[in-house]
Amino acid sequence: MSREIHVVGAVLRRAGKDGQQIMAARRGSGKRMAGYWEFPGGKIEPGETPEIALARELREELLVDAEVGEYIGRGVFDYPFGRVVLDAYFCECEGVPRLTEHVEFRWLGADELESVEWAPADLPIIGQIRQILR
Repeated sequence: MSREIHVVGAVLRRAGKDGQQIMAARRGSGKRMAGYWEFPGGKIEPGETPEIALARELREELLVDAEVGEYIGRGVFDYPFGRVVLDAYFCECEGVPRLTEHVEFRWLGADELESVEWAPADLPIIGQIRQILR
């Protein structure tokens, strides 16, 4: 049985000209899953709640303070390195995101969600938020 890796992801959203948009961030070369797009976030450390872990990860990865909001849902995928269990939350952030771990980010509207190659564990979350963005 493969090991289980519990992670949290932030669905950062903002108002765009054609409705709500969410942030997608692309993983850099040299990282596991390089080139795939994902929701910013990361592993939950011992003693952390998912919400505290997500706020910490956003400070580390995007240099922003974030308010973790409504729970969206879960994505699970069995990778060669282990089973990733992703819990996603809507988040609002203060300030302009600055990348420290990703190489690019984009704001995507509902009609643009398929324009990037999402990490497999993130795909179930896309399905859950598509209708919310319309």
